[in-house]
Amino acid sequence: MDTTLLGGLEVSRVGLGTMGMSAFYTGANSDDDASIRTIHRALDIGVTHLDTAEAYGPYTNEELLGLALKGRRDRVAVATKFGLVSYTGRPGMDGSPANVRRAVEGSLKRLGTDHIDLYYQHRIDPDIPIEETVEALSELVAQGKVGHIGLSEASASTIRRAHAVHPLAAVQTEYSLWTRDPETEVLPALRELGIGLVPYSPLGHGFLTGKIRSLDGLAPDDWRRTNPRFTGGNLERNLRIADQVSEIAHEAGATPAQIALAWLLAQGAGIAPIPGTRHIDRLAENSAADAVRLTADQLSRLNGLGPAFGERHDQGGMAAVDR
Repeated sequence: MDTTLLGGLEVSRVGLGTMGMSAFYTGANSDDDASIRTIHRALDIGVTHLDTAEAYGPYTNEELLGLALKGRRDRVAVATKFGLVSYTGRPGMDGSPANVRRAVEGSLKRLGTDHIDLYYQHRIDPDIPIEETVEALSELVAQGKVGHIGLSEASASTIRRAHAVHPLAAVQTEYSLWTRDPETEVLPALRELGIGLVPYSPLGHGFLTGKIRSLDGLAPDDWRRTNPRFTGGNLERNLRIADQVSEIAHEAGATPAQIALAWLLAQGAGIAPIPGTRHIDRLAENSAADAVRLTADQLSRLNGLGPAFGERHDQGGMAAVDR
């Protein structure tokens, strides 16, 4: 698989998000052995970018990834996140320097490693200046515990302030054919500063695969059952996006998932989506998107699809993004 650069960190153009192996989606926690086999297969086919977070589980997803990487750690760039779990007693998000120092120790232990390749602040703490958080992260880099640092769901202004303290390698945010928000301010800032973009949920929480046309089949506790884009009639309104992606997939001899990922990859260098899956066949499908080339006409049609109907998170979730 081809690679790209997130700041100074080289990763495969298509990575693997492991969150759904442990939390939030239908079937999570169903088969850790199958998830580990998927992770091993990812390494075998050239996926070198694996993404997790302490909040996934919490903790269990990092433990799962650490178990899967025993004897294989040197073949992959491991990314994880802190800040949604507090070790200082502060309620909610915690970007305090004390929390940064304590959180990294737990992640290192659970991952079974002596360093984290890419360490993100999961959400921006509104009560702690970003400069203080990033200064603490820079100390971890100096100590060799962290190779590169990043932010998740940060505004362009926060990104600039953080980058002035210590270079950011990447910013993680939702970006896909149905979530185009980063194009307005965040992506231009990243281009200017030489920071990579890691789109999470690049398949629209599975919607862009064309396989979700109703909530039937989703577990009662599946996160999508309460997501605004899947409820209140918005799922039906958004089917036009999935249908157009499927039409272009038929033309290109690819799958809808591959088209959605190929569109992201066509947005330029330094973009490394992390589609999540627990299944080896879906992993192979997603990774093969690296070889899909869209025509100018197909790109133009895809560019005109978004955004989706409905907010991408509920009210509380939206309050925590773009800070």
